[in-house]
Amino acid sequence: MNRIRLSHALFAAVMIWLGVMGLSKGTFVQVWQPVPKWVPAREVLAYLCAFISLASGLGLFWKRTAAIAARVISASLMVWLLVLRLPNLFYEKPLVLVAWTFGSTAVMVAAAWVLYVQFASDRDRQRLGLLADERGVRVARVLYGLSLIPFGLAHFMYLDATTVLIPGWLPWHAAWAYFTGATFVAAGLAVAVGVWGRLAAALSTLQMGLFSVIVWVPRVLAGPLNDFQWGEFVVTWALTAGAWVVADSYRGTRWLAVGTRPPATGS
Repeated sequence: MNRIRLSHALFAAVMIWLGVMGLSKGTFVQVWQPVPKWVPAREVLAYLCAFISLASGLGLFWKRTAAIAARVISASLMVWLLVLRLPNLFYEKPLVLVAWTFGSTAVMVAAAWVLYVQFASDRDRQRLGLLADERGVRVARVLYGLSLIPFGLAHFMYLDATTVLIPGWLPWHAAWAYFTGATFVAAGLAVAVGVWGRLAAALSTLQMGLFSVIVWVPRVLAGPLNDFQWGEFVVTWALTAGAWVVADSYRGTRWLAVGTRPPATGS
């Protein structure tokens, strides 16, 4: 039977957190920003996104509702990715920052897609095919891998903005920025092409988690954060949770495998 793993539980908890933040503030939290000015009924849409996030997060905690919750959140995030993120790659600048926002949404889409395949019924697989079977897991992994590349490139293009986030007790700030940027790019390529994908996904998840713990947790403990900083803190955990879900999809494959298929769904 499908089990609710720690990665699954963390992703669900973060979705609940995002939903509560959105409903309490009545605006888009960072995971949905930026929102183009042409989008109508922005306040209504902000509440709708928050409600979907909250309801889906709660639904992911119960096996009876996990499949529909994963379907709803993956579908809503996919619409956001295709309608509000993808077009920006062709006419918005600077491209690296636009690609970063595309990638952050893509990580969430990939994670929700993996969860949907995990909990999809045989009927779903027969009716929806690629969207609900192991091929969908492979596509989700590629999407996740591609999303890591702009994360890494941003470290090189915006070195000053990256180094300022590195704690003072760590030496060689520029070297750490270059190193973590290079590892994001390398991990993204490895996952996308299927070379040592499990190892690359696990290490990229670890890197995001360490960023959350080393950079943001001390800031939270040091004093009150403003709304933007709280949003960034939650988004970092959302990306970590999404990465962990994707990394968990490799269970049953070898760490240094090349071109492996996902294990059978429902295991």
